[in-house]
Formats: sequence, C-alpha cells, structure tokens
Amino acid sequence: MESTHLGWRPLIRRQWPLACALLFFLGSEVIGRTAWWQLPGTAVVCALAVLAPRRPFDAALAAATAVAASSVVLRVLDVVPEVPLVSGLVLSESAAVMAIIAVVVRHAPLLRAVVGVVVLVVVSAGTGVVRPDYWARTWPDYDPSIWQHLIGGGVLLTLSVGTGLYFRARDRERATAVRAEVAAAQHAERMALARELHDVIAHYVTGMVVHAQAAQAVPAAVPEVLPIIVRSGNEALTEMRRLVGTLRGTDGDAPTVTSDLADDVRGVVEQSGQPVRLHVDLPVPVPPSLGRSVLRLVQESLTNTRKHAGGLSRVDVSVVVEDGVVNVVVADDGRAPSANPAGGSGGYGLVGMRERVELLGGRFSAGRRAGGGWEVRAALPVAEDG
Repeated sequence: MESTHLGWRPLIRRQWPLACALLFFLGSEVIGRTAWWQLPGTAVVCALAVLAPRRPFDAALAAATAVAASSVVLRVLDVVPEVPLVSGLVLSESAAVMAIIAVVVRHAPLLRAVVGVVVLVVVSAGTGVVRPDYWARTWPDYDPSIWQHLIGGGVLLTLSVGTGLYFRARDRERATAVRAEVAAAQHAERMALARELHDVIAHYVTGMVVHAQAAQAVPAAVPEVLPIIVRSGNEALTEMRRLVGTLRGTDGDAPTVTSDLADDVRGVVEQSGQPVRLHVDLPVPVPPSLGRSVLRLVQESLTNTRKHAGGLSRVDVSVVVEDGVVNVVVADDGRAPSANPAGGSGGYGLVGMRERVELLGGRFSAGRRAGGGWEVRAALPVAEDG
C-alpha cells in the first residue's frame, strides 16, 4: 500500500480547514435530532477524509466499508438518515467522500485511483437502496426522481475528480520543476568544482612540468629546480585537500583569502616565477568572496601565460578598484607557441574565467593585443558581504 509519508504536523496544517468543516456539518446533523445511529459511521468516514493524504487508497477502501456498514446498521434498525443529500448520504458523508475521492485521484497510482473512485461511487449509490427512504417517510408528497440523484451525484463527482486531477497536474509540474532545479544545482556544483580543479591544481601542476622540463634541458639546474617542484607538489596537495574538504563540508573554518587582497595578489605573482610588473590599487576593501575570484583570475591568467606565451619578457598585472568595480588586467608581450604547451591545453581556462566573472555579474574579455601578446580583462562589481 502506498503512503505519501506525510507527517502528523504537516497533515494537521494541511487538513484542519477540512476537519473544521466536517465537524460543523456533523454537529448540525445530530443536534436536536434522533438519528444517532448514523453518527458512528459518519464520524468514521469524516475521520478517514482528514487522514486520507497519509494512505489515500486505504482510506478510500476503509471509507467505502464504513459507509456500507453504516447503511446495513440503519437498515437493520430501520433508522432514517437525516437529511440525505445525494442518494442516501448525508451532507457530512457526501463532503467526506468527495474529499477522499479528490485525495485518491491526486496521490494514488492510476489503477488504484480508478478502483478507489469506482468503489466509493458504487457504495455511495447503493446507500439509496439499502438505507430507509427519508423522503418517503418525512415528506410523502416529495419524491425525488432518479435523475435528480444522478445529476446531483454527477456534479459532486465531477467536482471531486476535477479537483484531484488539478492538484495531480500541479504536483507533477512542481516535481518536474524541482528535478530541473536539482539538476541545475548539480551542474553548477560540477562546473564550480571543474573551475576550482583547473584554476588551482592545473596552476601548480603546470609549474611542476615547466620546472621539470627546465631540469631536463639544463641538468646543472636540478638542485635549484627540485625544491621548487617539491614545494609546488605540496601546495597542490594542500589545495586538493581543501577541495575535498569543501565537498565534505568540513572546511568551513579554512580561510579562502586573507584580509589583505594586495598581499594575496603579490603572493600569487611571486609563485608564478614570471617577470611580472604588478600594480595594485585598492582604496576600498574587497569582500573575501570577491577577493577569491580575483586571485583565481590572476592565477589562471598567469598559468595561461606560462603555458602559451613564447619569448616572454614581461607580464603586466593590474588590480584596481574604481567606481565600485574591481578591474583585473593581465597582459603579456609573448608570442603564440609553435608547439603544444606543457601539460596540454584543454581549452577550459578561459571558459572557467568567463563563467566565474559572469556569475558575479561582471564583464570578461580575452584576446590578442594589437602590438603582440595576450591580454585578459575582467570587471567585477564590488558588493559588501551579507
């Protein structure tokens, strides 16, 4: 048997209007009247209507059983129900049955929904035959025709089934939207991780490959190059552990940048080992979240310069805040390499930088300079953290 796994508190929050309405109908039917024997069966059906979202199909079968049992009791005791609305069902029973039909149509699988509705409709129609005739005994001059019962019952059935189908369609649309949002979030997380892996790990690995190639070309430089390779490897492992900690949610206290973005940029420049002319002007503080992106842009640009620029003599790096915008410029005077760069070129560096900048609401451009070399420009709006 299916279950919607709806907890008691959510059930109460969702169903209390229906419960109040059914209690009102139930009270109005028994106060000052003598048909007390219809109360137990009606109360059971009303309770099942309130609880139906937890187990819709079970509630439908149990409600049909309760209506049938109540009809038999009324027939055996020859008690007339007061006052039937459709067939032999009183107002509260009719409302409860409609609510259960709507819930079954909304939540139950198609086959069970059809079976549940058919069972309730057949049992409800049978109450007009099994239960004593209220109208014949109370109002002999008024005899409702079969068409009145069919039309009235058809209208109520249409309302309840239509309501269930409407909410079923809404639930399906909501589920589709949620799946799309989850897929988009997962894709965004994968892209963010891909950017981090490329921007951080590739930076260190590229440096290790370049220094290893230098050691191969100049064996006498091995004692100087090996410590650099070791340091780069350790830094790569540190960054990898940080990324793993991010995925596990255990690095919440690990700082991404220090309080001084200028020093952080100088550190990235020094690690690159390239002839860099640096210009930093930060008259206003830059939020840490934005500072991290600035560092990644500078780091990735310098990595690309090392990999792709041949005959390099100078790299100009500028990080300046003007009019509430962080302007990052990395320009070199190198020429395009004649062979594949160290470590290969997957083409993801510029894509990752562009995505990072656009996610922050900024502008990004990259291309060859008129006088030779390559230039990367990014403009990131400054926004204070929460």
